[in-house]
Amino acid sequence: MSRVVEAVYEKDVLRPLEDPGLEEGERVRLVIVRRDLSRYRGVLGRASYRELKRLEDEAQLQP
Repeated sequence: MSRVVEAVYEKDVLRPLEDPGLEEGERVRLVIVRRDLSRYRGVLGRASYRELKRLEDEAQLQP
C-alpha cells in the first residue's frame, strides 16, 4: 500500500502532519520530495514559509 503523508523535519526526526496509519516499529520506505517555494519569493511581498505553503496547498485544492 502506498500513500503520501507530509512531514516536518525537526531535531533529526521526521514528524508526520497526519496519522500515517502505521504500527509501532513498522518499517517503511521513504521518498523525500522537498517543497521548493522559492519560486514565490517576492511575488507576494513578505511572507513566511508557512504562509507560502498554505497558499500553495490551497491552490492545489482548486479544481
